[in-house]
Amino acid sequence: MLEGVKHVLLVLSGKGGVGKSTISTQLALALKESGFRVGILDVDLCGPSVPYLLNLEGEDVHQSSEGWIPVFADSEQKLSVMSIGFLLKSQNDSVIWRGPKKNGMIKQFLSDVVWRDIDYLIIDTPPGTSDEHITVLENLRNVKCDGAIIVTTPQAVAVDDVLREVTFCRKTGIHIIGIIENMSGFVCPSCTECTNIFSSGGGIALSEMVKVPFLAKVPIDPQVGKLADKGQSVLVTLPDSQVAQVFRKLVEELTKSKEA
Repeated sequence: MLEGVKHVLLVLSGKGGVGKSTISTQLALALKESGFRVGILDVDLCGPSVPYLLNLEGEDVHQSSEGWIPVFADSEQKLSVMSIGFLLKSQNDSVIWRGPKKNGMIKQFLSDVVWRDIDYLIIDTPPGTSDEHITVLENLRNVKCDGAIIVTTPQAVAVDDVLREVTFCRKTGIHIIGIIENMSGFVCPSCTECTNIFSSGGGIALSEMVKVPFLAKVPIDPQVGKLADKGQSVLVTLPDSQVAQVFRKLVEELTKSKEA
């Protein structure tokens, strides 16, 4: 039930391990802290990490006459979350499904979850391009989708995978909002200086190559890493950190000229 959703953002990555779900959850928390009502839909059925990242493991989804009621991550009910992780008996359970059953589950997520008055719905997708992505797009045909944010890291192998993701978006007609380069440098916990421990500039070079906006460089910060399973926004816990500044600017960029 997406009638109450004003804006839809897809978060994509060409490969696993680039921190896509961390970007999705911290972006959702940053939007919430900026005054918006936000939803996160985790459609990574085989690797649902959003409940863990928001400290919601063990929570239950409730069914009403209207449909599934998402789990709320805060007492104000400004951040609602849906994930197959809430439907598994144990966090160690595996989802061993063929494509049709996965696609049916995603259709249910997009049609039966009651999203009430959501300004931004962030859809955290599996890595790569697969049936799941096509199912999401087919079920968003009658909904205004703002576009996709593609997450990468500085290494060349990740950049190559993102090129395939860009091709997928263009072939399927998804607007690419921009590219985020995650793990872009390491913030020293003592002096806060940022050092490039991997290759650098891959995300910017890629954005120039494919002519899409470069949105942000998010460095590795050990202090931010400690928030990983606590469901805390970097804007609240570490407001002066480089990562907080990045997400603050990212929210401004994504919400400018939009009436949410």
